[in-house]
Amino acid sequence: MSLLAAQASSKERHPVSRKTAVIIGNGKLGRDLSPMVDAADFVLRFNEPKLSVGMSGTRTDLLMLATSSKPMQRRLNDPDFYASPTFRAAGAVMLVYHPIILRTYHPKPNILSWLKGRRSDWTQQTIEGVGGAGKEIRIMPPQFYRDGCATLGLSEAEMHRVFPSTGFFGVYHCLDRFQAEEWDVKLCGFSWEGWKRHSWDGERRFVADHVESGRLTLIES
Repeated sequence: MSLLAAQASSKERHPVSRKTAVIIGNGKLGRDLSPMVDAADFVLRFNEPKLSVGMSGTRTDLLMLATSSKPMQRRLNDPDFYASPTFRAAGAVMLVYHPIILRTYHPKPNILSWLKGRRSDWTQQTIEGVGGAGKEIRIMPPQFYRDGCATLGLSEAEMHRVFPSTGFFGVYHCLDRFQAEEWDVKLCGFSWEGWKRHSWDGERRFVADHVESGRLTLIES
């Protein structure tokens, strides 16, 4: 069953008076969702949602960052990241990978990359840079990551080769935090494609299952 077909079969399962949480992926949006996003009760974004700028409002209750490898190094050295609408609006910043997780599972740079300044863990530098910019920082515990991997069916061996995306962990976090009786959790801007080491097929199935059950709503854009 497609995601939208699953959604259509679940529209009547919960009352319409629930609060709204909007999770905005980093994919391109087909229409301006700003009024709906800014009117939501909670908005979650990830890393650098450049493709949705101007199309998804400005509200950002939580910005989730992946403090691993080259992309985070670049952000920390880029003044435009700190000046971006998403960062400035963020009420709090969440680091999805605990240093223990990065040390245990994530790939390490080779010696030449290391000599050039590459690292697999930018947690401390993120705390200094993001915290120094006045943002509250939360670091998720190691078990959060392990439980998410288990939800996707990843074995211990696979966890050294496959790494769930920040977007997946954002959805996973919201489903755990917001009860179905009180919250309508909506998604937009998710394409389930990108870095080859993410578990795209598993993440897509995870979302489809929760759309079918009525726990998630896809915003058609």
